Amino acid sequence: MGSIYKRGKTWYIDVRVKGKRVRKRVGTSKKMAELALKDAEVNIFRDKFGATPQEINLDDFFLRVLDHSRAEHRASTTDRYRAVIEHFRSFLKQEPKLVLLSDICVEHIDRYKVFRLGCSESSSLPHSINQTDSRTPSAYTLNFELDVLRLVLNLGVKWGYIKENPVVGISRPKTDKGKSPRFLTESECDRLLNHCPPDLYPVFFTLLCTGMRKAELEHLQWGDVDLRRRKIAIRAKEGWRPKTNEREISISDPLLDMLKEMKKRPTKLSPSDYVFVPRGARISKNRLRRELIKIAEAADIPDLTKLHTLRHTFASHLVMAGVDLPTVQRLMGHSDIKTTMIYAHLAPDHLARSVNKLPFKRQ
Repeated sequence: MGSIYKRGKTWYIDVRVKGKRVRKRVGTSKKMAELALKDAEVNIFRDKFGATPQEINLDDFFLRVLDHSRAEHRASTTDRYRAVIEHFRSFLKQEPKLVLLSDICVEHIDRYKVFRLGCSESSSLPHSINQTDSRTPSAYTLNFELDVLRLVLNLGVKWGYIKENPVVGISRPKTDKGKSPRFLTESECDRLLNHCPPDLYPVFFTLLCTGMRKAELEHLQWGDVDLRRRKIAIRAKEGWRPKTNEREISISDPLLDMLKEMKKRPTKLSPSDYVFVPRGARISKNRLRRELIKIAEAADIPDLTKLHTLRHTFASHLVMAGVDLPTVQRLMGHSDIKTTMIYAHLAPDHLARSVNKLPFKRQ
């Protein structure tokens, strides 16, 4: 299948890989060249018959995945990868024969599903990384974990450690597709804003008017706000980048007036710095959530405990106003229209009334 040869004092191996001639320098030792040739021939043989071209310990592989994620993803994404990997490591404790990445097959992924549904660990992913309670994971959570494992093992395929991803094609638990996300009515929006402290009013008003994610609001700087063009740019910053692609959000008339007033007010920070600095400090999602819960209780608004509800509110009221779903998708920054489709059924009464706007009359 191959051969060794010497040029000067240096030995080389000469092999064919998938029809192409490959020559590689080994060193000054003939014995090392012979061993390198045998190793190359074994790897070529294994690759030809579908075996694993490389081997890697599962722990080493997971460490490499997390290093890769830290370089490529936001910190929150890496945290989610780490949490799912830790669940899988817990599963591995009852599978002592699983040592190498190439050992994992579809059957093991099925066993992992059974393990997660029967284990006593918390499963609040993806909403919480801290596993503290003993609930069985929901179908949504388990599907999320399978999605992460699929992405993780895709890296194994890409890096040449496995031929196929065992998660691809695995059956997934059914989720409740009929459940609609919570959103605020117009009356609840009014009550929320009426009970906001003056320093937090601009924050929650902006969330309702733009549908921004909390991290996007937290990192918004005046350089991202173009009052002349009436656009807010969601774009990457040093040490942070948006969850999906960069985008622009149009500024409504009421929001434009408020932002103009805010721009005129003197602040301790430079004009190019962060837009929202209530009480002299940058906003944080944990602080905002605590404030939201207090305001909701004071305004008698039930089931309002998540900032994401304001994002749902923005999207659902756009749909109820007749805005098409592709436009809502762009404004929300959804990478997939399927995510936006959950808002198509948020207001059945509104949809029922809309058909009465048709001009057809019975003769």
